[in-house]
Amino acid sequence: MVDPEGRSVVLVVEDEESYQDALNVGLTLEGFVVVAATTIGEARKLLEKTKPDLILLDVMLPDGSGIDFCREIYDTSAAPVIMVSARASEVDIVLGLEIGATDYVTKPYRLRELVARMRAVLRRPAEVGSSDEIIFGPFRINFGRRSFNRGEQVIELSRKEFELLSLLATNLGNVVTREVCLDTVWWGLELSDTRTLDTHIKRLRQKIELDPANPRHLITIRGVGYRLDA
Repeated sequence: MVDPEGRSVVLVVEDEESYQDALNVGLTLEGFVVVAATTIGEARKLLEKTKPDLILLDVMLPDGSGIDFCREIYDTSAAPVIMVSARASEVDIVLGLEIGATDYVTKPYRLRELVARMRAVLRRPAEVGSSDEIIFGPFRINFGRRSFNRGEQVIELSRKEFELLSLLATNLGNVVTREVCLDTVWWGLELSDTRTLDTHIKRLRQKIELDPANPRHLITIRGVGYRLDA
């Protein structure tokens, strides 16, 4: 939805009345247009009607799981999702990020910090290269359609896989350090004792390499990072 004053539209999916009310007031004062839903069913209708710029999504909702709904959102919308939940274990955070959430904020949170994260997420599209499409070797990435092809074959990627591959493709032939990957795709979130980045690299190799054990395109530079070659 295009706001006449150019403000960002935020879909808040939250069933706790106290949080919903605080976000309605606080985000409006911060200059956002807020549309609110308390169930996945309501959110589904508003997502289609308002086409928000950003979605704040609770994990535990009366009619289903926010995790499952996040997967659904990715199939129909390019709007980034920030998951907001009282579930603060590292397992929950990693799961939320791996299924496609751009960020994960735990309750209770400070409004100022949440707004800072929201604005950082909303700035991200401007960081993508000026070209809508990158072609390398037999592959083609289209940023507008969020699609990835080998020739005519469409290769399905999760949200995080697409973001990671896009980062590597915009630095084609150059090494991207692990730190840059984590800072760009996972916002430097501290995920101690996890191998989230390695897992995503492994999944990408399985999808794009003819022989993942002997990769030709997605190369690991040990101790440094990764390089994508045509």
